Amino acid sequence: MTALRTLHDAPWLNSGPATRVLALLNEGGEEARVVGGAVRNALLKLPLGDLDIATTALPEEVVRRARAAHIKCVPTGLEHGTVTLVVDGTPFEVTTLREDVETFGRKAKVAFGRDWQRDAERRDFTINGLSVSSDGVVHDHVGGLVDIDARRVRFIGDPDRRIAEDYLRILRFFRIHAAYGRGAPDRDGYLACIRGHAGIAGLSAERIRMELLKLLVARGAHAAVQAMAGGGLLSQLFGGVTYPGTLAAMIAAEETLAHAPDPVLRLGALGVAVTEDARRLATRLRLTNAEFRKLDSMGHRWWRLKGMDDPIARRRLYRLGEARYRDRLMLAWARDGRGADAATWQALVKLPERWKAPVFPLKAADFIARGVAPGPGLGHVIALAEDVWLAQDFPLEIDVLTVIADQTVARFSREHRL
Repeated sequence: MTALRTLHDAPWLNSGPATRVLALLNEGGEEARVVGGAVRNALLKLPLGDLDIATTALPEEVVRRARAAHIKCVPTGLEHGTVTLVVDGTPFEVTTLREDVETFGRKAKVAFGRDWQRDAERRDFTINGLSVSSDGVVHDHVGGLVDIDARRVRFIGDPDRRIAEDYLRILRFFRIHAAYGRGAPDRDGYLACIRGHAGIAGLSAERIRMELLKLLVARGAHAAVQAMAGGGLLSQLFGGVTYPGTLAAMIAAEETLAHAPDPVLRLGALGVAVTEDARRLATRLRLTNAEFRKLDSMGHRWWRLKGMDDPIARRRLYRLGEARYRDRLMLAWARDGRGADAATWQALVKLPERWKAPVFPLKAADFIARGVAPGPGLGHVIALAEDVWLAQDFPLEIDVLTVIADQTVARFSREHRL
C-alpha cells in the first residue's frame, strides 16, 4: 500500500527551474516526480544537492519536449533512459521509469515502464525510494517514510538480493547510515553486508575510493567505521591494520578547531601510521597523486612533532610549508589520543596564523664573494648555512648573517681542504 505525506516548505516545487521541468513532463498524460536523495533531504530538512527527476515519458519524448521548449538537452544515458536537461544553468537528470527484466548484478536488463512502485522497488534503501509530485505530495511505495521518521537505513526488499545487484551497496549502507541514520545499523542489512563481503573484491578501486571518502566526512563516520571493523570489512578494504580510535581523535581535533571535515586527513587517521601505509592505500584505492602525497607526508615521522616547543615548531613549519605542517601535525595530534592536551596541540596547529616564516636571506652571491665556486659545492654551502640560520631561530641582523656566512665557508673549506 502506498503511503502519502505532503512536503511543506519546499520552495523549489513552487518556483524556479525544477517547476519548469516538472510542468514540461507532466503534460499529455505523462507524470514526473522528484525522486531519491532530494526528497529524503527535504523531509530531514537538510541541504538538497542535485534534484533528480523520474518520468513515465520515454527518453525520446523527453528529448522532443525539451527541444520544443528550447531547453538544453544532453543525452547522458539514453540506453538507460537518462537525459540531462539544463534550465537556467541548473542540470536535472531525468530518467524514465524502469523495471527489472533480468537481474545479474549491475548489468541487470531493464525495460522502461509506467509503474512507480516497481521503479521504487529497484532502488537501494527505503529512504531513497521516495518521490514527490509537483503538488508536494510525497509518495512512498517501500516504507521509506517510517524509516525517515526513525532515522533508519534499510534495504528495499531482500538485503542479500539488493547487495548482489551491486556490491558497492555494502559501502553505501554504512555511508548512508553515517549520514542519515541514528543508533546501530539495521541488523538485517548489517548481517547481509557481512555475508556479501566477498563481492567487494570485484569492485573497482575508484568506486570504493569515492564511497569511502564520502563516508569519512559523514556525521556518524566513526560509529559506522567501528561497525565495519566489527564485521571484518575494514581490513578487507584497507589490506592492513586500521585505527578507528585515531579516526575518533582526528574528528575531535577538527571539531576543536572548528575545521570542516577533511576526508583525506580522516583517511590518514584511519589507515596511516607510516609512509608504507600511504603507498598501500594509494594502490588499493587508486588515490589521486595529490591525495597520495598528502598521506605520504602525514605518515613521514609524524612522531617528531610531539612535544615541540615554539622554536622547533617554527623550524618544522619552515621546512614543511603550511599545508604539510598542518596535515602532519593533525595526524600526530590524533595519534596522541582523545585525552591529549588539546590546548597545546591547538596552539601548534595555529602557529601559521601567528607567525610567517621569513625567506632565507643569504644568497649564492654571498658565498661566491667568499671564494666558493659555482657548482654542487655551492649548493652544499648554502644548505649548511640555512641549517645554522634555522638553529639560531631565523636571525635577520646583518652582523649575525655575516658570521653565519663566514663560519659556514670556513667549515666547508676545512672539510674539503680548499
